[in-house]
Amino acid sequence: MAIPDLNQLRTFVVLYELRTLTATADFLHVTQPTVSYTLARLRERFADDLFRREGHVMVPTPRATALFGPLHEALAQIEATVSDSIAFEPSAFTGELSLGLTSIGEQTFLPPIMSALDREHSRARLAVRRLDADQVEEELVRGNLDLAITVAQMDASRLWRTPVRAVEYVALASRRHPLPPSGPDMFDGRGFVRVSSRGGHVHPLQLLLEHGLMPQVALTVEEYGTLPAVLKDTDLVTLLPRHVAEVFCGWFPTLQIAELPWPGQSTPVAIFTRRESSLTPAQRWFRRLVHGAVVEPGTEV
Repeated sequence: MAIPDLNQLRTFVVLYELRTLTATADFLHVTQPTVSYTLARLRERFADDLFRREGHVMVPTPRATALFGPLHEALAQIEATVSDSIAFEPSAFTGELSLGLTSIGEQTFLPPIMSALDREHSRARLAVRRLDADQVEEELVRGNLDLAITVAQMDASRLWRTPVRAVEYVALASRRHPLPPSGPDMFDGRGFVRVSSRGGHVHPLQLLLEHGLMPQVALTVEEYGTLPAVLKDTDLVTLLPRHVAEVFCGWFPTLQIAELPWPGQSTPVAIFTRRESSLTPAQRWFRRLVHGAVVEPGTEV
């Protein structure tokens, strides 16, 4: 039986990533019947269903999962070879690039990214979009986001990921209402401000639950940016990443960091994009630029 051509294999890889016939057709700029026909040919070639429909989603079979890695990497090498033969000039690129960030991501990562773009004399138009941990994976896979920086956990088989910063959590409170030295009773009688975990930061909630502190939550907010103004004039406390707490203390000298009495390490912050074979030269350049701008020295890649 004939070996599948590159178009058929690319259809397989994109369908594996997007999981719907419609989205695959849109991405490849073909009709849905074309994708269905290609899938039928692939099923015949590999003697396997490859994908089974569950509602509106095409779920890969074990055979498809086994095929995806080798086929994706082979296509990525071909794409990279072709792309490398076309010179990409950052200063000539005037298109839009979309970046998914949480509110604290905007405060901590956007300044060095903008500085890096300025050093490259880039004329790219950057659109920052608020990151939702429940939707970011699909937004990336479908091409609605070019890149995201998040602590959220996502399907590594569908996305490219590299860690850029360790995350250690601390407590933050007003100097007018200092916390006692770190210890198991340091939060007795204190109320907490909890930030929604919509952006992927679930570790504070886990700590509050694990240590029986949820009854002391006096305020729940959507954005980390709200915290400094609330904390500086109250005796409330919050749990947040150290690098964010340091930024807030720089803005508001009346705030003070306190060490937690228990381990506070969580999932590292990572850069996510689509897999290599799905990226344009502009997206590859942007990923390299962002990585260089935000990676913390010593972070394993």
